Amino acid sequence: MKTSRYAVAAVASLASTLLIAACSNAEEAAPPADAMPAEAAAPAPAEAQGTIVAVAQGAGDFSTLVAAVQAAGLVETLNGAGPFTVFAPTDAAFGKVPAATREALLAPAGKADLTKILTYHVVAGRVDAATLTQQIRDGGGSATLTTVEGGTLIARAGADGSVTLTDEKGGMARVVQADVAASNGVIHAIDTVVMPN
Repeated sequence: MKTSRYAVAAVASLASTLLIAACSNAEEAAPPADAMPAEAAAPAPAEAQGTIVAVAQGAGDFSTLVAAVQAAGLVETLNGAGPFTVFAPTDAAFGKVPAATREALLAPAGKADLTKILTYHVVAGRVDAATLTQQIRDGGGSATLTTVEGGTLIARAGADGSVTLTDEKGGMARVVQADVAASNGVIHAIDTVVMPN
């Protein structure tokens, strides 16, 4: 019971996550995995409490993301076996997107664009914080992640241990909460919606 409350609290604290934050230069050495700040390296619950969609629905801070996943028809996919790694924009992250743009994307006519954006936030496989930190270290300060959409995100670790993502348009998001466990993958909350080309 304590574990599931922790998972919900951890997901709820993901208030500003994916692409904006301090990013390090490739020359900077990535900090060790244990140097990640507490909010970014919270331990995952021993047993996941549901699929990625169920965890997001229960978190309370992903209502816009859940509505977008439903509008794009991706619920069945993200409830599938996976595993998936989702860099999940919080409601605050979606709040940075102009209201008219959000409404257009959530309308039936915007389904193709919405699907492209959402699948750009998903990486096949389970990439937890320790794995991502090691990939950044092995890459000399950055790691290239190929998304389900087919594009790439560049992950970097800052001197303070924070992880940032740079999208294909040069936008940045910061991981504000890492390793939120789901039965079919892992969620990392981000503070900005990342955009593919």
